[in-house]
Amino acid sequence: MVGGFLGAGKTTTLGRLASLYMEQGLSVGIVTNDQAEDLVDTNTLRSQGFDVGEVAGACFCCNFNELMGTIEELGTGQRPDVILAEPVGSCTDLVATVIQPIKRLFDAEFEIAPYTVILKPSHGKRILRNESGGGFSPKAAYILKKQLEEADAILVNRIDEIDPAEVDELTQLAQENFPGTPTLRLSAKTGEGFEGLFEFLAQQGDFGKRVLDIDYDIYAEGEAELGWLNSSLHIDAEVEFSLDELLLEIVNELREALIEQGAEPAHLKTIGLWEGFFGVANLICSDTPPELSLASGYDVKSIELIVNARVACDPVILEQTVSAVLEDALKKRNATKRDQQTRSFRPGRPVPTHRFGNE
Repeated sequence: MVGGFLGAGKTTTLGRLASLYMEQGLSVGIVTNDQAEDLVDTNTLRSQGFDVGEVAGACFCCNFNELMGTIEELGTGQRPDVILAEPVGSCTDLVATVIQPIKRLFDAEFEIAPYTVILKPSHGKRILRNESGGGFSPKAAYILKKQLEEADAILVNRIDEIDPAEVDELTQLAQENFPGTPTLRLSAKTGEGFEGLFEFLAQQGDFGKRVLDIDYDIYAEGEAELGWLNSSLHIDAEVEFSLDELLLEIVNELREALIEQGAEPAHLKTIGLWEGFFGVANLICSDTPPELSLASGYDVKSIELIVNARVACDPVILEQTVSAVLEDALKKRNATKRDQQTRSFRPGRPVPTHRFGNE
């Protein structure tokens, strides 16, 4: 399992790890997780050819039985040698509510790898510095810190994008805040540092033991600060348009609209799919530009579009903002939409199925 805050790079990391395991001749299953259906991550990984199961409607900890059922379904036909799992980016306390229950209840079936958590450079640096005005309240920042506290190793991601001095500072902040936890540097995008991560994950031992002392009231209030939106729709146009330009435009216009509202995005992402090809654009915070993380290179007349947004604002306002941006983007292309399904909400209080200590 690879954890980390929203926008940390978990999906890209899992995709690269899956490819590395498959190059060794191992079969791999991936499990994604979200508070609602229509998950960009699931569609992205499936479009890359991976065997992916999705646990939707609640985090792994609150939907433990479905997690284990999804893993079992991935084993239909051929039992995977490796299961990679990506928990919800606003979720923590996963050692006590996922790893320890698997150890207690399914010990004969699984060997537990080290639990790694990705340190998101943008929000992580501000939060670990204890800066005010970092975009999130102290209660949401509490979640990010608790995620890192329970890790067997902390992964400093995006070293291809940030200055070496900033990488050094992030590593130092991690070591100061979580002494004794190994810190690895890597780029999920380029693969730099993955040889070390691959070796670290291959270790055998009693991992997943850092059970948190956690205040569930603060945790629940921190999660509820985020507005959550998943929207899917079909788009048709009479004249071809660039899929990649559309995806980037949607994310960029959302960024600008949210900045005007003073709403900090934890993660925005959108995927466009059509007939075997796809493109993905995303944004990880307000002070970085949107990125075309996976380019399609295609002009299209019709696509299936999915938008996921996790933003520190009222979900009603978030839905209105996304709707206005989509309408404007379609109008520019004389395009129409149909079969739209949108769900926006605040995550409910986490109620784990199991919670075990390590005694």
